[in-house]
Amino acid sequence: MQYENRPKILECRGISKHFHSIVALEDVDFELYEDEILALLGDNGAGKSTLIKILSGALQSSSGEIYFKNKKVDIKNPTDAMSLGIETNYQDLALFDNQNFIGNIFAGREYVGKGINRLFQFVDDRRMVKEATDKIKNLSINLPRIDQEAIFLSGGQRQAVAITRSIFWGKEVLILDEPTAALGVKEAAKLLDLILEIKTHFKGIIVITHNIQHVLKIADRAIVLRGGKRAGDIEFKKFSDKDILHNEIVKMITGLG
Repeated sequence: MQYENRPKILECRGISKHFHSIVALEDVDFELYEDEILALLGDNGAGKSTLIKILSGALQSSSGEIYFKNKKVDIKNPTDAMSLGIETNYQDLALFDNQNFIGNIFAGREYVGKGINRLFQFVDDRRMVKEATDKIKNLSINLPRIDQEAIFLSGGQRQAVAITRSIFWGKEVLILDEPTAALGVKEAAKLLDLILEIKTHFKGIIVITHNIQHVLKIADRAIVLRGGKRAGDIEFKKFSDKDILHNEIVKMITGLG
């Protein structure tokens, strides 16, 4: 199916962001189609992080419009984004090192028990453990123990915890900011496989990364930013030769060739 015939889950029209005299984004259009993994690419300073922060509510645009399922929305803060079903995993992952798997999944959103337990705001540990373990039982998430504190987990395992949290609370869109940046080769490969596995849990996934080889393994399409402007987009299935595709992406990122 051609992309133009598929429904858009998330769209930006003419998004600009100015920090005083600095133009971070200028009249950028952006679209995420249903059932796709979209890579957002560009060199440092291209505007990727600014755009993602606008979509996740951490920043507000200077001008432009955001549409969610073809309806104009105002995303003024992270709560607005989360209420739409948009979950964002930043590079720091925002995990609590002194909390285990369950604690990090439900941090700030704990289930409260029934009856007298609700009266005294006692959390329902049994329900949280059951629902969290049910959520991951069919996923390739290898944790030594779910009661192990996050500080003792490897980089890949920490990413898995953050992604599980997103699966649990996100209903529509997952944004992953440089998910493989601090991982070794084996852990990065496992995480890429996990991203492909969780595709069915979301209407769309956005991956921000500098690693083109990783993008080629998981993404369906890429949008490239350069100097705060949209430099173009490229649909991967139109290329049978990945080396040619890689070169085309590099040309779009650098503006050379």
